[in-house]
Amino acid sequence: MANLLGALIGAAIDRQDGDSGIKGAIVGSVAETVIRGVVPIVATFALGWVVQYGARKAWQAMAGEDPVDGATADTRSRPY
Repeated sequence: MANLLGALIGAAIDRQDGDSGIKGAIVGSVAETVIRGVVPIVATFALGWVVQYGARKAWQAMAGEDPVDGATADTRSRPY
């Protein structure tokens, strides 16, 4: 029942070619399952990137420089 929408959409697309729609229903069901697994991973990555970007901008505002050396991507503290 959870993959019903993907199966219906896949079958409808497959029927446009004149086929029975069975293969499209299977592909649609598999595609929906894959999308359900990938979307949370992508959303987590995007949220982490936004938080990291915000933290870097806040550091730049407070310290006046980027905490990551652009040439080497070194995050260790530098002696001044």
